[in-house]
Amino acid sequence: MGIMDGFKARKALLSHQKGKTEEARAAYEELYKSGYVSAAYMLPYSVLLLREGGENNFIKVKEILKKAEKAPDLDASRRQELLMDFAVAQYKLGELDKAVNLLEASHKKGPCGLTYQSLGFLYIETGDAEKALAYNQEALDYDDEDPVVLDNMGQVYYRLLNDKEKAKEYFEKAIQIKDSQIDTLYFLAQYDKEAGKTKEALEKLEKALDGRFSPLNFATKEKVQSEIDQLKK
Repeated sequence: MGIMDGFKARKALLSHQKGKTEEARAAYEELYKSGYVSAAYMLPYSVLLLREGGENNFIKVKEILKKAEKAPDLDASRRQELLMDFAVAQYKLGELDKAVNLLEASHKKGPCGLTYQSLGFLYIETGDAEKALAYNQEALDYDDEDPVVLDNMGQVYYRLLNDKEKAKEYFEKAIQIKDSQIDTLYFLAQYDKEAGKTKEALEKLEKALDGRFSPLNFATKEKVQSEIDQLKK
C-alpha cells in the first residue's frame, strides 16, 4: 500500500466524477479489498453505495465508514461527512433514532449546513412536528437561502402540520433558488394535481425523475414514476 494505491484512488475518483459509476465502484471495491484505508476514496465510495441503495449496500457503508474512522487523512471536514453518511445508512436500515442521536451529537459540536439539512429532514421523519418545526426554523435562521432547508420547512407544514398554504410559500422559495430539487418539484406537482393542472404536474414530475435521487429524498424514483404513470392514464 502506498503510491500506487493513491494513484488508483485518484483514478477511481476521476471515473466517479465523470459519471462512470460502475468503473468507479469496481475500483473502489478493489482498493477496499486490498486493505487500503483512506478517507479520500472511502467517503465517495460510501456515497456511491448509499445512492445505489439496497440493504446490503447500507450495511456495507457502515462497515466501510467504521474503518475510515482510522484513516490518516480523515480531517475535521471529512469526519463531518463520515458522520453524515453513517447516519444516513442507519436511517435507511430502520435505525432512525440512532441516526438522529448521531446527528444531534454532531450538531452540538459544530452546526453546519449539511447537518441542518439532514437532521432537519430526519426530524420530519420522526413525526415530531414541534421539534421538526423548531429545528428547521433554526436552520433557516442559519441560512435562509438554503433550498434544502426551505424544502424541509415546506414539508413540516405539508406533512406534519397540514397547512398546505404555508407549505407552498416555502416550496416556491426553494424552487426559485434550485429549480431541479426533486422533493420540491414533487410537492409542487401535488398542488398542480389538486388544481387540475395535469400538464404542469407532469412537467414537474418528469423533471424530478431526471434528477439525482438521494437517500434523503422523500420522493423516491419509484414514487415519482408511479405519479407520472397515474397522470398519463
